Amino acid sequence: MRNIKIIEVRSEIGAGTRGASLGIDAIKIAALDFMSNLFVNFPSEVVENENRLLYEPVASPYAKRIQGIYTMYERISKTVCEAMKSGLFPLIIAGDHSTAGATIAGLKMAKPKRKLGVIWIDAHADMHSPYTTPSGNMHGMPLSISLAEDNKEYQVHNPDAQTVELWNKLKNIGKIHPKISPEDIVLIALRDYEKEEEALIKKYNIKVIPVQELRRKGVENIVRQTFMHLSQCDDIYISFDVDSLDSSISRGTGTPVSNGLKEREAEDLLASFMQHHKICCFEIAEVNPTLDKENFMAEIAFNILQRSVNILLLN
Repeated sequence: MRNIKIIEVRSEIGAGTRGASLGIDAIKIAALDFMSNLFVNFPSEVVENENRLLYEPVASPYAKRIQGIYTMYERISKTVCEAMKSGLFPLIIAGDHSTAGATIAGLKMAKPKRKLGVIWIDAHADMHSPYTTPSGNMHGMPLSISLAEDNKEYQVHNPDAQTVELWNKLKNIGKIHPKISPEDIVLIALRDYEKEEEALIKKYNIKVIPVQELRRKGVENIVRQTFMHLSQCDDIYISFDVDSLDSSISRGTGTPVSNGLKEREAEDLLASFMQHHKICCFEIAEVNPTLDKENFMAEIAFNILQRSVNILLLN
């Protein structure tokens, strides 16, 4: 049985669409509607956010609100690191996905000598940098931060000196640089990415498992394949962006994409992953109730969360 600690990250400064910071409360409302004690049974910590920056002008067009993101990285990585060192399993419910790099930093800071694997379940690769970003939104950059990857071969922008300085500080959080290796990442349900990200995936031969492959081979086969690929890793972190789900059910997220996972597929996939002893942290992100009808997305996210927690408690 794992001792779980819930970490609430109500940050949305890395997204282009407003509202992801409300996702946590939407999931809590779903828990109440389903009469679940999930949020009562475990200790929780709320990480202070920088969302006031949304009311201020953007200083860095190629890494919007990067100063606030850096502040969030310092706070979140410390919180995650302390939870890990206390022998707790961090269950992170986040707003936008930009802060996932801070989770990775915290896991690595707690166990710097151990090899960390990442299961990234997301429609997007999140491997942009201030040099390649099409939008400037930092929820498209957490894996690049963790890989310490600028991708200057495909550079399209010249960010200003302050942006570059903050970007370099972000990559070096915890004084570990890089945090993860490309061979220790598995991208699942990826289907919406730019040529700059595709170049990195090809360059490093990063493992990608598309939705069609999951359907063809079945969940158990994919889970086995994933753990085989990450067999050299000591610990494995799962990051679940709800836009990995098909756009017909993931309306309540900022960047929905068609041809995604069905709810049951995502649930079964995560339930199978959670049974593995190497899983050290689970994060769910990008629920945005302002884009939704009747809290539908949050209810799906809650079901996934509840089933994942039930499995953790059994193992």
